[in-house]
Amino acid sequence: MSIKRAYIVNTWNSPYAVLRPIALNDVTLKDDFWAPRIKQWIKKSLLLQYQMLEENGRIDRFRWASGKIHRKPDKSIHPFDDSDVYKWLEACAYALALFPNNVMLRDLVDQIVAEVIDAQEGDGYLFTEYKSNPSFRWSKLSLAHAHELYCAGHLIQAAIALHRCIGSDKLLKSSINFADLIVKEFGPSKLENIDGHPGIEMALVELYREIGKKEYLDAAIFFLNERGKKEHLKPEEKEYVIIYNLLGGAEFYIDHKPYRELHELTGHAVAALYLNCGATDIFLETGEIDILQTLMKLWNDMMNYKIYITGGVGSRHVSESFGKRFELPNERSYAESCAAVANFMWNWRMFLATGDAKFVDVMELLLYNAVLASISLDGSKYFYFNPLADRGEIRRQNWFTCACCPPNLLRLLISVPGYFYCLSEKGIWINFYATSEARISYNGIFINLKQVTNYPWDGNVKIKIFPEKALEFSIFLRIPGWCNEAKVTLDGKALRTKAGTYLEIKKLWDQGDALELILPMTIKLMTSHPHVSNNFARVALKRGPIVYCLEQADNQEFDVWDVLLINSMNLNANYERDLLGGVVTILGEGVVFDKSPWKSELYTSLDQPTFKMKKVKIKAIPYYAWGNRQPGPMIVWIPYVDLMKYIVEGGMRANK
Repeated sequence: MSIKRAYIVNTWNSPYAVLRPIALNDVTLKDDFWAPRIKQWIKKSLLLQYQMLEENGRIDRFRWASGKIHRKPDKSIHPFDDSDVYKWLEACAYALALFPNNVMLRDLVDQIVAEVIDAQEGDGYLFTEYKSNPSFRWSKLSLAHAHELYCAGHLIQAAIALHRCIGSDKLLKSSINFADLIVKEFGPSKLENIDGHPGIEMALVELYREIGKKEYLDAAIFFLNERGKKEHLKPEEKEYVIIYNLLGGAEFYIDHKPYRELHELTGHAVAALYLNCGATDIFLETGEIDILQTLMKLWNDMMNYKIYITGGVGSRHVSESFGKRFELPNERSYAESCAAVANFMWNWRMFLATGDAKFVDVMELLLYNAVLASISLDGSKYFYFNPLADRGEIRRQNWFTCACCPPNLLRLLISVPGYFYCLSEKGIWINFYATSEARISYNGIFINLKQVTNYPWDGNVKIKIFPEKALEFSIFLRIPGWCNEAKVTLDGKALRTKAGTYLEIKKLWDQGDALELILPMTIKLMTSHPHVSNNFARVALKRGPIVYCLEQADNQEFDVWDVLLINSMNLNANYERDLLGGVVTILGEGVVFDKSPWKSELYTSLDQPTFKMKKVKIKAIPYYAWGNRQPGPMIVWIPYVDLMKYIVEGGMRANK
């Protein structure tokens, strides 16, 4: 099989893209952080997930639909379970782009692709749930229950990934047949309806990019335009959705007003962000400014009111949805793992559309926190939701009845090298930092680029450029938004930097030219808006891109929920090679309070108890690493004595 360029999102021919991606298989990570993880996810996690797909009836659904077995699998109960297989196939495609000689994985992929294709009907329809009930096609146009289009989207994305990464067109042909049926069935003066869970929109745009058939782009635009155009929710569905979710009705399905009139993120978090991915893709092809303006309003709403410090989104357990402004509980945070993946996907597309560093800042925040926390260090277990405080009750699981998250995480995490670099007309953009090598073609000239760094534990990055011949172009270095003291030197000369931007360095580059980037990683005390009531008078610890937490396993002499931070001056970073795979911890001092004055009472008068405090040593670990040892309490937001004093004394003085 011939290997094409393994692009995840291909904007090379998108007329309104500012940036073009570098193929996944043109970047080789050689660091101690990402490289061993990716190898583990490929060698271990993908195979464990395949076992779960088999044991839980996901692949048997296709065997049942093709008539190879005669009973629908009992363990696969959700109509959208087909998508678990498609996401796993997409993750395998990226794995094979990185390690094309993995014959066992390639053979396994071929077997599963054959099972999928055998389940397809003659006219292209492919949705196992309604194989025995053909009259249910398109879910009888049920907004609350429709999933054919959602599953079709994941099928198309998997097929494109396999085509780009290993040159196989078997699943691509199958997905084209299904896409052609969708184009035939849906549209003006045809079925004027939408998908219950977005996902088809971005898939159709990507298929348009891969095949060049404009009908796919037109169909994606139709599905976007149809939202909020009329009442799509059936009367018999309204009671169901009002009971099921707090937002209720069309707002939950992002169908309450036309897309271009939206200004606030509502509804199911993954669905909303997948829809934004599709809308961004449509902008990249059409340049419609109203869509971009809507996207920016929604992004600002998320960043200003609805995102956790880890990058997680979707605070409500009920309906897995966005809450109201500042509704960001910690112990009851939902922050679904799939929503973190979707948020990453959306910000990548927004970056390709604008070249604005703020979107990559969010991607980095997600990668090192919300996304990475969703999978165990040994690559075998997963969080479905991600609290920022826990009493010791939440543990990762090896699978779920609704198993959307595990394969979704792997399709992102294995493809991490594909996000490191971009190209523009001016030159090469460096988005992320890790010891690595890249081979990049710019204006027909190959440029080898090498990074050496111990990121994310150390912010010193050395970069060398090796063009085939001397060539003038620009290198764009991302200066992270978290670093106000960044230093860049070129040929011994210091360059001026600004946090949250790309520094353009234009020159005639020759063999071995070197850059040095220094990103001081100071420990920062982060506070949140006072309207986030759960975090009032509390701080979170952050160093570089990584958010920290206190976990009971490191602080066994006291309950971490009882800790108050008293002195930020005594916080120190310390690398511990043998802890949690090697991490930088934060050591410091705090106090814990004596709860005995409350006895068995929940409430008591302020003048009754005598408050007693005891000084203790504390250790914080990266949030992504929590939950990998014995169960115990965990907390991100820590009460801070000096902050309380500032609020009371400083605030009172300010009001005089």
